[in-house]
Amino acid sequence: MTFAATILTLYPEMFPGPLRLSLAGRALEEQRWSLDTIQIRDFSQDKHRTVDDTPAGGGAGMVLKADVLAAAVDHARMLQPKTPILAMTPRGKPITQQRIRELAAGPGVTILCGRFEGFDERLFEARPEIEQVSLADVVLSGGEPAALAILDACIRLLPGVMGAPDSGAEESFEEGLLEYPQYTRPQEWEGRTIPEVLRSGDHAKIAAWRKARSEEDTRLRRPDLWERHGGDPVQPASGAQREEEG
Repeated sequence: MTFAATILTLYPEMFPGPLRLSLAGRALEEQRWSLDTIQIRDFSQDKHRTVDDTPAGGGAGMVLKADVLAAAVDHARMLQPKTPILAMTPRGKPITQQRIRELAAGPGVTILCGRFEGFDERLFEARPEIEQVSLADVVLSGGEPAALAILDACIRLLPGVMGAPDSGAEESFEEGLLEYPQYTRPQEWEGRTIPEVLRSGDHAKIAAWRKARSEEDTRLRRPDLWERHGGDPVQPASGAQREEEG
């Protein structure tokens, strides 16, 4: 089954972009996934192909029009009725590796790329099947770079895309933790050596070391992930000091 990606955008020339290279590009040539772009302007009803207007209530910037977007979404739904629809917006729920796995296991994905100050909210009220998604707590010029990132994350998980079947299993976020540190030759570089346990050949000790490092790095670098994983809440240094003083 080919994973079908459909992108609704004002800039279809941005696709496939970097996805024509490396693993994703080879998978595209092998027809493990397909890509279609839909120009949102094609669904405008005036001669100027207008897709945006000033924000109600005033304010800077422009807002993408609900009527134009809905027509584009309806067209995409007709072409791919079984694929989920994601709208890229900073107001959306942050995407997770679990959600990426769910998408990659399905027939494909349709992604609506935002621009300007965002979408007329009535679009989501009228089309509740649209899933509002953000890539991270950052604001981009448009949803296209985020859409490329999500597609890349999905494509690498498709059957036959990665060389080793286990390549996608032991990675950051797969078990709710950051991945353990990685090393390779040379054994010594600028006075720094590969940890001895990784050179021991003892697979049980290596697995234990990797698990411990994964947990430690997650606790220190991503306390939010650590607490969701079930670890003890990370106590800020200042808070710990106040407790000792009290």
